[in-house]
Amino acid sequence: MLSNKLKIIPNGPGCYLFKNKKGKIVYVGKAKNLRKRVSSYWQKKDHDPKTRALVRLVADFDFFLTNTEVEALIMEAKLIRDHQPPYNILLKEGQRYAYIKITEDKFPRLVSVREFKTTEKVFGPFVSGETRRQAIYLANTLFKLRVCKRLPKIACLLYHIKQCSAPCIGQISAVDYQTNVKKAESLLKGQTPELIRELRREMKIFSQQQNYESAKIRRDQILTLTNLAEKQRVSLPKGYNQDVINYQVIGPELVIQLFNVLHGLVSGRREYRLTATKELALEKFSEFIKQYYFQQEIPSEVIVPQMLIEQELIAEYLSQLAQKKVKIIVPEKGDKLALLELVKKNILISAQLGEPALLELQNALQLPRLPEVIECFDISQIQGTNAVGSMVNFKAGRPDKNNYRHFIIQTVTGQNDFAMMKEIIYRRYSRLLAEKKPLPDLLMVDGGRPQLSAALQVMRDLGLALPVVALAKREEELYTFGSQYPVKLNKKSPALKLVQRLRDEAHRFAISFHRLKRSQGMVK
Repeated sequence: MLSNKLKIIPNGPGCYLFKNKKGKIVYVGKAKNLRKRVSSYWQKKDHDPKTRALVRLVADFDFFLTNTEVEALIMEAKLIRDHQPPYNILLKEGQRYAYIKITEDKFPRLVSVREFKTTEKVFGPFVSGETRRQAIYLANTLFKLRVCKRLPKIACLLYHIKQCSAPCIGQISAVDYQTNVKKAESLLKGQTPELIRELRREMKIFSQQQNYESAKIRRDQILTLTNLAEKQRVSLPKGYNQDVINYQVIGPELVIQLFNVLHGLVSGRREYRLTATKELALEKFSEFIKQYYFQQEIPSEVIVPQMLIEQELIAEYLSQLAQKKVKIIVPEKGDKLALLELVKKNILISAQLGEPALLELQNALQLPRLPEVIECFDISQIQGTNAVGSMVNFKAGRPDKNNYRHFIIQTVTGQNDFAMMKEIIYRRYSRLLAEKKPLPDLLMVDGGRPQLSAALQVMRDLGLALPVVALAKREEELYTFGSQYPVKLNKKSPALKLVQRLRDEAHRFAISFHRLKRSQGMVK
């Protein structure tokens, strides 16, 4: 079947979708020449391990022909977003920026949103929540826009303290209110000089008409905006936005950090971690750039540490998505290079955050090696009903949620936390042994000596020599094998904060699953 399809693939640009035996899409790719690219998966013999595993998995494939390579790139990004294939870089939707939206009411409001329709009027993105709230507050107070979700029948306190124009009781017409909304738009667009000129013109007209109250309102607005412009003059030298993106390979991970520079001001930072070797780092980084900017706000400049794979094509792709000219810049000197170095420094600091805690924990517990991977177990049940267990996995002091596990207690009835703990630990590590997967550096259980004994008994049954520790909640003491007395860490120590985070996360994960099972049981 595959060989027959390979013969009919055209030579033009397009996208291809690899499927497994169940028909599920496992990988989406794009190609300048579809026939050459897809055939190469079966013709070449020097693939990396990941590609070899992918080829073994492929039972069928589909393809789409496009007019240009840029069209193929846009289609690839959309297909990856829609199908979330496991062999592609996946960026979660929950990591979008927030925007300010002007509602479509008769008397519109300013609201924060993360999702919106293309027809709606939005401003942003705002990486900092504080900046976004300040912008809304300034626009509302300067131009006296309403903040209530529904118009009340009587004026609220904001009207009486002169922070709302009270459309609810007819104190302002819809036309005048829309004029104020237009001014708020100018403010959110950053058109402060133009807005000040317009307000000065209006102030002069009101003064000539001897409408001194309205003239005073315009004067106060001008003063506020002038002060704001003065504050921004130092920090906002540019009229366009930039993203500064750098990466480092740290252990088995490709750590990517992105600084958002809005009008010259570093306003936010985001971090992503992908699995990659040094040899594949640039390829993964280039793929990240393509996927990140699909359905994201695209700046005028994207600053990167080195030439991307297919950089000209990606720049054209970003320009089409943004409907404006987008430059990808690799600086050699100056402020942009300094920003890249700053991002790199932040990556290295971020990578080292877990190191002091891990070193302290290793010394305190006398562990044979640094506990890079720690797994923590907990039990949740009410009088023996809906009993469940949880396991959380931390790598380098950070949660690795892909390796979290839930357990439904199968062999224990009644309130017996000791036996339940034995069951879930046995199930976890007997499976890892059977599948020949790596074991953690440290096993941790929530509880005192009884829970520690349960874990140690499983280790003996399985013939493992994993270090085991139990964290007792009351005194926050660590019970370890072979020690008569518990280990007490300083309350401010990074090591104690780390094990507490592990314990609390395991507890949260167990409780959430227990509540779900209990709700399902009540429905039945």
